[in-house]
Amino acid sequence: MTHTPDTERVAAKPWYRQLYVQVLVAIVVGIVLGWRWPDLATSMEPIGTTFITAMKMLIGPIVFLTIIGGIAGVADLKKVGLTGLKALTYFQAGTIVALLTGLVAINVFRLGDGVHADPSTLDTSGDAGQYIAKGEHQHWWEFLTNIVPSNVFGPFVEGDILQVIFLAVIFGIALKAVGKAGEPFIAGAGRLTEVVFKVLSFVMKAAPLGAFGAMSYAIGKYGLSTLTSLGSLILLFYATSVLFVVVVLGGVLAAYVKLNIFQLFRYFKEEFFLILGTSTAEPALPGLMRKLQHMGVERSTVGLVVPTGYSFNLDGAAIYLSLATLYIAQATDTPLSITQQLGLLAVMLLTSKGAAGVAGGGFIALTATLSTVGHVPAAGIMLIFGIDKFMSECRALVNFFGNAVATLVVARWENGVDLARARAVLSGRAADRQTMTPVPVQAGHGSGHGYGHGYGGTETSR
Repeated sequence: MTHTPDTERVAAKPWYRQLYVQVLVAIVVGIVLGWRWPDLATSMEPIGTTFITAMKMLIGPIVFLTIIGGIAGVADLKKVGLTGLKALTYFQAGTIVALLTGLVAINVFRLGDGVHADPSTLDTSGDAGQYIAKGEHQHWWEFLTNIVPSNVFGPFVEGDILQVIFLAVIFGIALKAVGKAGEPFIAGAGRLTEVVFKVLSFVMKAAPLGAFGAMSYAIGKYGLSTLTSLGSLILLFYATSVLFVVVVLGGVLAAYVKLNIFQLFRYFKEEFFLILGTSTAEPALPGLMRKLQHMGVERSTVGLVVPTGYSFNLDGAAIYLSLATLYIAQATDTPLSITQQLGLLAVMLLTSKGAAGVAGGGFIALTATLSTVGHVPAAGIMLIFGIDKFMSECRALVNFFGNAVATLVVARWENGVDLARARAVLSGRAADRQTMTPVPVQAGHGSGHGYGHGYGGTETSR
């Protein structure tokens, strides 16, 4: 039987059983607990960190298996290279626009003027001091040399997604190149993907608890008063990010892919609240892949672009870096010419990717940028250390939607998206069924749209 978008109908869950509702309630409860009982709230930290750790445990295997599945689903290996090249081209263009957006915003509003901070008097102890030390010893070119792992298992143990991507691409191409000899391994990877996503479905049931623990700790530890001390900088960052997502990403999506960014927001509402509660986009990666595939994006494109984008397409981090760098320069009375600012932009194109997925990655990348250029004192990051936690949610959300749009753009560029289905899904005429068993990838299959295969999406026949 063939299903069309208009004929798919699935009984909706009661509102109180919807994951995004449960996560939203957990976030509100966490905020109240952190506000009223901060000591108790800070003790909730293990709940949030345990959930995030459990999610990160699965990210490496998911990325590795889905990239192999994506490569296996491509009939011609040349297409893998072309898709990757197009994705990287878009990633760099998007990062440049994001960096410029942040630079323009902080130059217009100049929030650091009048602070007159003396870098020599800033205390750089504690966690921030560790991040500064790491950043000062990190060079702009290290993200390139560190892509190659010292052993096969290290990237999975250390959670280095860039290295996992490198291994997955090499193994995927090799399995495809050996022909029939690789078919059993590809089929096995597909079956293992099914198991990993089943484990993921178990872990996701704890998402409300994870969001509660993370939000309780954040508010209890830093307090709502922290939001008011540098509220203008937080407000500018959020406003700039919203403007970038709605105008820039929304404009690209509407002009090139012919889809509506606001419908995309609604479609990814579960992932939105999950990121808001946990302050990281990693737990939302599997959902992003599943839902993009369900929209009609080719399996191979999703498997290649999304994991790569999580390391190379960090629009939120780019906006943060440019805003924070210029704010510190203004606050420490460090004059920067337009030429010097453009030089900073060139360095940030690389450093923004150097600490992807690393704890304190935003600070490490920021310190690496300041240390590489040398004009702005690295100790100045202490001026914004207290509010970084409240900016991380926005960074992660922008990164997430940036990658959603990037995948749709690359898929459209490759003629690898069923736009009729995508519009039907976004308009609500095609239900997004949550329960589905991934179909193992078989070697030798064409790419197809494959939205009935894998990532926990909807199994339908075309």
